[in-house]
Amino acid sequence: MFTFLHAADIHLDSPLRGLEGYADAPVAQLRQATRRAFDNLIALAIEEQVAFVLLAGDLYDGDWKDYNTGLFFIDRMSRLRKENIRVFLVSGNHDAASQITKALRLPDNVHLFSTKQPETQTIEALGVAIHGQGYHARSLTENIARNYPQALAHHLNLGLLHTSLTGRQGHEPYAPCSPDDLRAKGYDYWALGHVHIREEVSQSPWIVFPGNIQGRHIHEAGAKGATLVRVEEGRIAAVEHRDLDVLRWSLCQVDLTACATMDLAIDAVRQAMEAQQAAAEGRPLAIRLQLIGTSPLHAELRRDSATLTEEFRGLAAGLGEMWLEKVRFATQRPVALTAELGAETPMADLIRTIDNLDFEPAALMELVPEIGELQKKLPPELLHEGGLVPATIPEANDLREEIKEMLIARLLGQGGSR
Repeated sequence: MFTFLHAADIHLDSPLRGLEGYADAPVAQLRQATRRAFDNLIALAIEEQVAFVLLAGDLYDGDWKDYNTGLFFIDRMSRLRKENIRVFLVSGNHDAASQITKALRLPDNVHLFSTKQPETQTIEALGVAIHGQGYHARSLTENIARNYPQALAHHLNLGLLHTSLTGRQGHEPYAPCSPDDLRAKGYDYWALGHVHIREEVSQSPWIVFPGNIQGRHIHEAGAKGATLVRVEEGRIAAVEHRDLDVLRWSLCQVDLTACATMDLAIDAVRQAMEAQQAAAEGRPLAIRLQLIGTSPLHAELRRDSATLTEEFRGLAAGLGEMWLEKVRFATQRPVALTAELGAETPMADLIRTIDNLDFEPAALMELVPEIGELQKKLPPELLHEGGLVPATIPEANDLREEIKEMLIARLLGQGGSR
């Protein structure tokens, strides 16, 4: 019997984004978060006395400018070496962007798989065969899994691959392949990387994305960590997630449907924040507050959104080790405005005009020509299908609705009871 760890998308020294503009932001924790999470991975490997660690790509975060990040990694690998723990890794798209990475001399307990073709490493004492191939370029669009060798007889076969599979939202379609492509190789476990949300794609065989070990912004919310795998009698006996993150991002959704006054709404927000804090199990917490529901306070929430945001930020600060990344005001009116104002009134016509405003990228280009000039100056990684990032982020539709609602709330000047 033995165990091994599967982790991916470490992104050492990647900055955490979303809180840097706040004076009370946990600057030191933001700067060191990925390193501290990686230290938790090392500690877990030693505590569990794992036989080896699999790292499925994106160890680094692009073309880092000096050796400090690499020296940190080498030091941690040396700690594992003292514990007789081997490490097998493949490079991912971010690793391929780094020039310094290619010059690093790794400790002898670490094996970096070839980027030219798949290769196999065996641990005969355990009856294990590990197959892998890294990225030779950042944009790897071919299906390299097809060239992986068939399973080695009388071994536990593990595949190490950085891939988007058939595609995952928010991730570039690198090294595309299907689960059937992977099953066809006859392996017992596929250790995947690239997708930052944990996913067990299959259990027969095991095809697993462990997710990244530390969330870096609100779109990487929730528990983050690695996968611990236990092997008994040459078979995968157990697969379980282990938390490693040191600062957690969380979406805190609060339904205000039943809140008749603003005091009740604020109390509901406080209770939701306390619940999020308890779920974080002592970790510092960065939250995005989303207010939903069909609420009689809808107009007041929209009108006073700036003041309320500061009040909610104060609530978070008062709970300690919690920071408010953003507030989304996404409630709905209990009664349609046209019904409330009358369908054939000048005010109703104006409201309809605002509601029909087109905030799509093409329309914005016509309204504000300077956006086109800005787009030409942006680096390629900030563009998608010829458009700007705001057209692709998940909350783009919410943002457009917020703009419309803000205009309507200002126009009506409606208030409510606190």
